[in-house]
Parts: sequence; structure tokens; C-alpha cells
Amino acid sequence: MTARRIRTAAATAAILTGVAACSAPGNSTSSGAAADSVVIGVASEPDTLSPLLGYGKDGNSKIFDGLLARDTDLKLKPALAKALPEVAADGLTYTYVLREGVKFSDGEPLTSADVVYTYDTILDAKTNNTSRSELDAIKDVRADGDDKVVFTLKYPYAPFAGRTVLPIVPEHIAKRQDPNTGSLSTEPVGTGPYLLASWSKGEKLTFKANPHHWGGAPKAKTVTMAIIADDNVRATRLRSGDLDGAVLPPNLAATFKSDSAKKTYDAKTYDFRTVTLPQENKVTSDRAIRQALDAAVDRQAMVNKILDGAGYPAYGPLPVDDPWFAKGIERQQDLAKAKQILDRAGWKTGDGGIRAQNGRRASFTLLYPSGDKVRQDHALAYASDAKKAGIEVKVESATWEVIEPRMKSDAVLAGFGSNGDPDYGLYTLLHSSLAGDGFNNMARYDDSVVDKALDTGRRSSDQAIRRSAYDRLQRELVKNPGYTFLTHIDHVYVLADRWTGLTTQVEPHEHGFASGPWWNLEAWQPKK
Repeated sequence: MTARRIRTAAATAAILTGVAACSAPGNSTSSGAAADSVVIGVASEPDTLSPLLGYGKDGNSKIFDGLLARDTDLKLKPALAKALPEVAADGLTYTYVLREGVKFSDGEPLTSADVVYTYDTILDAKTNNTSRSELDAIKDVRADGDDKVVFTLKYPYAPFAGRTVLPIVPEHIAKRQDPNTGSLSTEPVGTGPYLLASWSKGEKLTFKANPHHWGGAPKAKTVTMAIIADDNVRATRLRSGDLDGAVLPPNLAATFKSDSAKKTYDAKTYDFRTVTLPQENKVTSDRAIRQALDAAVDRQAMVNKILDGAGYPAYGPLPVDDPWFAKGIERQQDLAKAKQILDRAGWKTGDGGIRAQNGRRASFTLLYPSGDKVRQDHALAYASDAKKAGIEVKVESATWEVIEPRMKSDAVLAGFGSNGDPDYGLYTLLHSSLAGDGFNNMARYDDSVVDKALDTGRRSSDQAIRRSAYDRLQRELVKNPGYTFLTHIDHVYVLADRWTGLTTQVEPHEHGFASGPWWNLEAWQPKK
């Protein structure tokens, strides 16, 4: 998903991040109001708080719980289920037994009917959930009494258990509403450690600890997520004491190193920055242009200069230290190769050093979201590298409301990346069946080799077969790039040093309230 605001339901995987908002919170969010309160600055807010529309689908939701959750090391652990699922020998049946005594925040008990309703509604084509393809393996979900849920799959899907971190909604409330327009989107009722107290759109979300949570009442009693789109403003408000913590670009986080009252947390991620190369644009649809751009870009310079070393070059959608990464696809900037590719394809150098082919200039627009300094710097560096090969990239900032209708034909400096299994992030990024489906496959990439590899990786439980498929996919992306992969970016957080129990996970692209040192906010303990 794009690192923008999490605009569509598919992108609402983050707990409380998403759509880029443009205004800072009012003075009422001032930190330090109480020892048990926390004010965190994030860049964006969600469109919806309904899991039926995609909110919290990857876990760590503070309002809802899933059947399972992930620990610091991303290993699955029981949540609403009392244990990990019992899996049939053929890999087609997963059985979960629910934890006893769990109640929703309105006092009603959790039952297996709530789990069945949640999954059935998301799988219903009438529900506007663009993450539905992630649950494609499900054939049937049924209740076996009040405390047992049985999933039957169409085919063995190796990473299925990881899909059951999806938050569960109360059937008794949700079934009375239209899932697309009902109040669950803004008035959520869940089983999670926090309750939504208020939401001022574009400004802040305030949460109160759930005193009756099955895991125990959190010590951080009040949590405010201040929506501050501009990186510099977020840093300024943190420095002034208006915020207790914030997610910051590496260069701004570095300015707090001498502040003994604050602590910096670095999180490794699957989050990458990339340029979408839309197939419906007559320049970016040319394979020679795409290959030349891939060769012209200086990824290591971007890591050094833009990320201040907090990241790695991206040679594809998976980071180099991922066990599924295809060894040997690493590549350096090669301007001579870029020029040679363009020469062979008939792109001749013309006015101002910009190439042309049959009267068409090698020129296209690259959009990036306003207020995102890291993306702006990536876009400008990309344009500079492209010009050295004779390709003109016109960089332009805009809001996501402006970008969304234009991304069919204009390139976008986007962000994606899902942790866990490769199927989680690669299918929605690359499969041709999802071309133009909201923010899925934004480049409208269409490659039969990649499609086949994605389908094989999704439908096989044999690790050797899956590994071969994803290896083949990554090598095909080098031959036929639909995106120019730039960097994998670490996430950096700065927080007032007054709590213990803080850790980070290896994070996906979406981050904010879901990730960072506050991913396990309910487990924090105040320093003595």
C-alpha cells in the first residue's frame, strides 16, 4: 500500500495510520497533562475504524483483537483464541477454540458467531473491502458451538494462520448496519485494550484504556494520536513538549540524540519506496524506458544522503536480508547500460539532452504526497538520475485526493511492504487481476510469469516450490520492471523516556500507532 494516508480499506492495515491529514491538533493535546497519558504524533489518520472495511487487518489494533496476534519477533500467539489453531493433515481445515470470558466494550460476550460474521461479511462482494483477495483461500467459515470456529480452505495456503490476526467485530451491532456506511466506522465496539473516546477528523484521535480487557487494564490510561502531516512540524511539536513521541524521518530524529529526556527507537522494516510506472502512459509503458530507469538510479546514494544510512538499497519488493530474497539480483547504478538500452530502442538524444522516439519525448510526471520530505527527496534524486540517461521526470507534489485519479497515467513515488510471508505484500502489488483496484497494483503491472509465480506461491504448501516461485518472480521483475524500486527504509521513532517495556517489531509499510515502540502500548509500565 502506499505510504500515504491509508486511503482505501486495503491500506488500513495500520492500526491508527493512513490518510494524510493536513492540520495539527489543537492545544488540548498538550502532553504532560497526566503521568498516565501519552500524546503521539503521526503523519496520517484512517478513513475508517471498521475491520469490515480493512481497518487493522494486519494486527496490533488497539480497539479490536484478532484470533491470533504477533509477539515482538512476529511469532503468532493466541489472542481471542485460547491457543494456536489445530490444523488438519491436508492443510485445509483450521480449528480455533475461543478464549473464555471475553466481552466487547459494550459488555456483550464474544462468541464464535462474531468470528463467522466478521469473515463472511469481509468475503461478501458487496462489502467495500479491497483486501478481500488476501482471504481468497477461505472456502467456508462455520461455528461449532459458541466457542469453536472452523475454517475450511479451497487449497493449502501455507501462511493462513497469519491472516487470522484480523480484528473481530460484534455481530449484534454490525449486522444491524450497512457494512459500507454504518456507524462502526466511526463508533467502533471491540474487545481491544482501548476504547475510542473521540475523533476530531484531521486533528486527533483520543483513546481510553479498557478497564475490562481480557489481557488486563493498560497502565497508559489516555492515548492521543495527533495527526500532523508535515515531518518538520511533528519534530517541532515534539521538541516543544507538545508531544510525548513521534515517528520521524531519520535526519530529523537525529536532532534529538543529545536530548537525555528522549529515547530513539529504530525499527527494521519491509517498507520500501518505489516509483510506479503506469502501463497506460506511453512513455513509462515502454520496457526500454523502464529498464533504463532501473539501471540509471543510484540506490546507495539515496540511502546515504536521504535516509542518513537508516535503510538499504531496494532491488525489488523484498529486502536483501529477507530469507526469500533472490540472491544475485543486487545491481549498482550503470548509466552506460541505461544509455545503451535507450539507444537500441530508438530513443535518440534531442533538445536539452532529453531523448525522443518517433516524435515523443522521454518525459513523464512523478507525483509525491505533499508534506512527505523523504518522498520528496527520493523523487528529486530519481529525477536527477533519470536526466543523466536522457529521461525527463517532472516532479510534482499533491494531496492524495489529487494523486488518486491521476495515478492511472502518472508515476507516483509510492510506499509498500508487508512483513511475514511474501504472499502478503507481493500479490496485491503485482498480480494483474488487481490492476487498478484502488491502491492495489498501482502500476497496472501485467506479466504472465509473475502472475504464475504469485499463484504458485499462494497455492502451494511445499516450501521448495514456493521458494522457487518467488525467486523466479524477483528475477522477472529485473527483466520487466513495472516499478523502479529505490530504498527499503527503516522507521525511526523518538519518545519521552518515562515508560518501560518498549520494543519494536520488524514492521510493514504502514506504521504509526500500529508499529513503533507503541505497538504494545497496553504492556507499557511507568518508570518508577
